[in-house]
Amino acid sequence: MVIGVIAGLSLLFVWYTRKIWFFRDPDHLGTEQDDLVLRSPVYGRVAYIRRIENGSVESEKKGERILISDITKDDWPDKEGDGWLIGIAMTALDVHYQYSPMPATVCSIRHHAHGRNLPMFDLWEYVRITWLRRGVQLFAKKYVFENERQTMWLKGKEATIALVLIADKFVSKISTFVKDGDSVPAGGKLSFIGRGSQVDVVVRGQPDLLALVQVGQAVHGPSTVIARLRR
Repeated sequence: MVIGVIAGLSLLFVWYTRKIWFFRDPDHLGTEQDDLVLRSPVYGRVAYIRRIENGSVESEKKGERILISDITKDDWPDKEGDGWLIGIAMTALDVHYQYSPMPATVCSIRHHAHGRNLPMFDLWEYVRITWLRRGVQLFAKKYVFENERQTMWLKGKEATIALVLIADKFVSKISTFVKDGDSVPAGGKLSFIGRGSQVDVVVRGQPDLLALVQVGQAVHGPSTVIARLRR
């Protein structure tokens, strides 16, 4: 009897998580429109914050520099070789809609397919980030460069950024709600990506950008300011 009740409650929890909780969509229509504020495009946990220099990022794990174009799968402008890379990991328990980090115009949206997506986490990393709500080291893991992704470039008044939506092994579709040329407010809904996944925020230029979050910190979509831009 007890085992049956526990099993039933477990199934109910899984159903609720997958069918209802997973698709929740908080209201961000009242987000302040500030051209100098960069907000989190997703709910999740900050996985890494890296300085981009001459179009590449230092990887202590690999002992080499990694081209930012290996992440965006797009060319990096020669005249804007510096910038910032902020990676935010999402788990199955996080909101999986993506929102505009600032008032901007959609410049381009490019989908980059891959034959077989790799898992983001091993078992311990999954438990740590999903259930213990702790940060894990994800920078320079193989999936960051190989998995299916969608790169969306947004141009604001003070900065141009890319949102790189990186799919997990079990993601089958990225749904996009905007198109090239659309104007989007800060907090405006951009897309939806299934299950565990990651969004990298790539900022062109802005050498004096002030990061306002730390690695391992939880972010709550546009409600969390992740950085302040400079004029």
